[in-house]
Amino acid sequence: MNAASIDAQSPAPTAPASAQAIAGSQRSLWRSRYLFVLTWAFTLLNSARVLSYLPTLWALVSSGDSSQHSLWTWGLWMCANITMAAWLYEQQGQRWNRAVAVNLVNASMCAATFMVIAALRM
Repeated sequence: MNAASIDAQSPAPTAPASAQAIAGSQRSLWRSRYLFVLTWAFTLLNSARVLSYLPTLWALVSSGDSSQHSLWTWGLWMCANITMAAWLYEQQGQRWNRAVAVNLVNASMCAATFMVIAALRM
């Protein structure tokens, strides 16, 4: 056996265990920071989203004109939010969490808009 064949059979060198632990720790730190930022982004953006329904509701009520708004669209968005809340609830082992609540609040805002449009068309 020559030196080249011995080198080809030996396992590839690996980083020392301490270097692997440091790399894993750094990934864990970045992941925890990412999840923290993601959680706050979700909370802030979805809170703003809930508030964004209010100008539409106000415009509908103050003008009395629902001709530019679709019952199909608002009904679909309402149902999509309800089913997303149900799906999240089931995926989390039938536990409530922020995402379930946000989807239910969004569904209620879509329902309110749907009802105002329907009332204006009666």
